[in-house]
Amino acid sequence: MSKRLAQIKRWAIKQLKVLVVLLVLLFVAELALRLVGYSVPSLYTTDRDLAFSLRAGAEGWWRKEGEAYIKINSDGLRDREHDREKPPRTLRIAVLGDSWAEALQVPVEKTFWDVMRRKLSECENLPRGQQIEVINFGVSGYGTAQELIILRRKVWAYSPDIVLLAFNGGNDVKDNSRALKKEEMSPYFIYRDGALSLDSSFLNARGFHSPDSFLYKLSKKARDYSRLAQFIFDLPNVIRANEAARARQFGSGGEQSEVGLEIASYGPPVDPAWQDAWTLTETLVSLMHDEVLKRGAKFLVVTLNHTMEVYPDPRVREETIKRLGIADFSYPDKRMRALGERKGFEVLSLGPPLQTFAEQQNVFLHGFGRTPGVGHWNETGHAVGGEMMAQKICGLIK
Repeated sequence: MSKRLAQIKRWAIKQLKVLVVLLVLLFVAELALRLVGYSVPSLYTTDRDLAFSLRAGAEGWWRKEGEAYIKINSDGLRDREHDREKPPRTLRIAVLGDSWAEALQVPVEKTFWDVMRRKLSECENLPRGQQIEVINFGVSGYGTAQELIILRRKVWAYSPDIVLLAFNGGNDVKDNSRALKKEEMSPYFIYRDGALSLDSSFLNARGFHSPDSFLYKLSKKARDYSRLAQFIFDLPNVIRANEAARARQFGSGGEQSEVGLEIASYGPPVDPAWQDAWTLTETLVSLMHDEVLKRGAKFLVVTLNHTMEVYPDPRVREETIKRLGIADFSYPDKRMRALGERKGFEVLSLGPPLQTFAEQQNVFLHGFGRTPGVGHWNETGHAVGGEMMAQKICGLIK
């Protein structure tokens, strides 16, 4: 009996040593990740209406592209806190969009929507004493379908006077189509019996986890407090991104010029899937416009630019256009302007004026650090874009 107890004791001591070593290694890994500044905060949660949304109260340093401390407000918006009830003598603007509006790459005060807010306070058409408030509803990965859903679910509770849709011609059209996006974890609008209806089949997809489940909440808490947990959960995303980068060749015919942008968006649709995607996108924008009008608000579509469209060196732009086999990057702008003319809403195309600014000033409006000219707007891009939007909205104020 004593021999058996001695064996158990030795086994327990051995397991304890293994546990101690493991804990030390985990501590060292956590410390090392913090020392090198690694941070990938868990900003999103699953959503029964939108598939995913920003997680109220989430915060942390974002360093994947640019650098900013991100705080998601109590209503799940990448913005400051806002009262639901609109203050007296306030012009309230709601901004809808994807990652360009979410703008994780820059601090809040550097985003185009906050630049726009400050610049609009100087508008000569603004009645004396009226304040400007801009509320950002942008979320990375959203297409027009999710933006219409969030308009209905969240935006109207804030009673905006103007709804600004930041339309990304590089990926919004694709994101609205199940056939093109090929992503199960997303809501889509589809035609059933000739009528447009919402397809929320993502709720039954294997990758959808209830936001109320214990394990899901535990995983979010772990990522809130541990850099190592962030690294482990983000590793599959890093692997997929690296594989996509190796497979992607910049400028090759029909390929993506950068993550998330489809070259097929920049020319007339040549196959039924793209034709249907454009028709659906125009229908969704039209529905959005109609709902805005019924609420007594104004609707403005701002078409964003392709990164190479505003590259400061015109020779690089021309060579890129030639390699891609397109006429230019203006097709989404032209198509959205034509829709605006038919439906009666304003469209601001940012590509041409931003191109002029970038070329004249010889500055990059996209990219950070070692990757100038690639990716999302940098602080300069946000500043110039925000000023242009403010000028446009100033003209809409009476």
